Amino acid sequence: MKHYYMFNKPFGCVTAHRDDRFPVVMDYFRSLENDRLSPVGRLDRETEGLLMITDDGIWNQKMTNPAFHVPKTYEFAALGTLNEENLQRLSEGVLLIGSDRPTTGASVTVTGTSILSKVVPHLHPDMQEKLKYNLPDHPVVFGTITISEGRKRQIRRMLKVVGCCVIRLKRISMGSIVLDEKLAPGEYKEIELS
Repeated sequence: MKHYYMFNKPFGCVTAHRDDRFPVVMDYFRSLENDRLSPVGRLDRETEGLLMITDDGIWNQKMTNPAFHVPKTYEFAALGTLNEENLQRLSEGVLLIGSDRPTTGASVTVTGTSILSKVVPHLHPDMQEKLKYNLPDHPVVFGTITISEGRKRQIRRMLKVVGCCVIRLKRISMGSIVLDEKLAPGEYKEIELS
């Protein structure tokens, strides 16, 4: 029987089985004593939210291979602003720095704006430290973004192309799987796939 775990990945741990510097997501699953478990895709150290863990290699491949176009949706907060022109660019796909082909288009919705001084208290202490020399009245934009690729740090890099610097990123869904908001960071639950 295959197992599928919904995990709310906390800020600060890396998507790996082992790491010399940081805690890893698989540490949370050691007590299950299932050596076949693996993360479905990757979230970088500073990204939070939905990460599936499974021992079903075929399903893992279907969820992560770009050929299957599985949409992944994230909530973000970023330094900067997003005007209609930049939203249009993101929806058509952008050329990432160091890449030779543009991304596929992303669906982006702006959900609010603020200024940095009001946002910083709600961020992880590591991020607060990184931002301490930024102007307190620097604009911040909030939104959701959906992509169907999985390039390294793709959302951070896409938003950078249009002049925004991501300061918080949380994955909330993969395909039809939506993160259970009752799961605290670091918690997981086994789910059944229909």
